[in-house]
Amino acid sequence: MSIRTSLETIFIRRDFGLLVLRVGLGGFMAAHGWGKVLGGPETWQKLGGAMRHIGLSGEMLFTAFGLAGTLAEFLGGILLLIGLYTRTSAFFLLCTMIVAALEVNSRGGDFLMTTARPLELAVVFLALMFIGSGRYAVKPGSAA
Repeated sequence: MSIRTSLETIFIRRDFGLLVLRVGLGGFMAAHGWGKVLGGPETWQKLGGAMRHIGLSGEMLFTAFGLAGTLAEFLGGILLLIGLYTRTSAFFLLCTMIVAALEVNSRGGDFLMTTARPLELAVVFLALMFIGSGRYAVKPGSAA
C-alpha cells in the first residue's frame, strides 16, 4: 500500500466522520430548537433573558434574542445536518452555546454538571467552523 493510498483512505474516513458528527449534532440541535419554536414568544422572551448577563435589557430585546437563539438551534441544526452553510451555522450555534453557558453558570451549581455541556458543544462548533462540512454534504467544503 502506497503512502498516497493511505492518505486517501484517511481523508475518506475523515469525511465520513464529519458526516456522522454533523448529522448527530445537527439532529439534536434541531430537536432542541423545535421545542423552542413551538414555545412561541413567551419561551423566546425567557430564553432571551440570558442576554442580561452581557448587560442587555428589555422585553422586546429579550424576545428578539430568544428567537435568534431558537432559530440558530433549529435552522442551524438542520443546515448542519445536511451540510449547507456549515461554517455559518456552526458560528451561530457557537454564539448560542456561549450565551447558554453564561445563563447556566449564573444559576450556580456544579460546573461540570451544568456549564461544561454548552462549553463542550461550543468547542465542537468552533472546530466545525475551521473544518467545514466535509465531502458528504449538500455544499461540500473543508479546510483542506
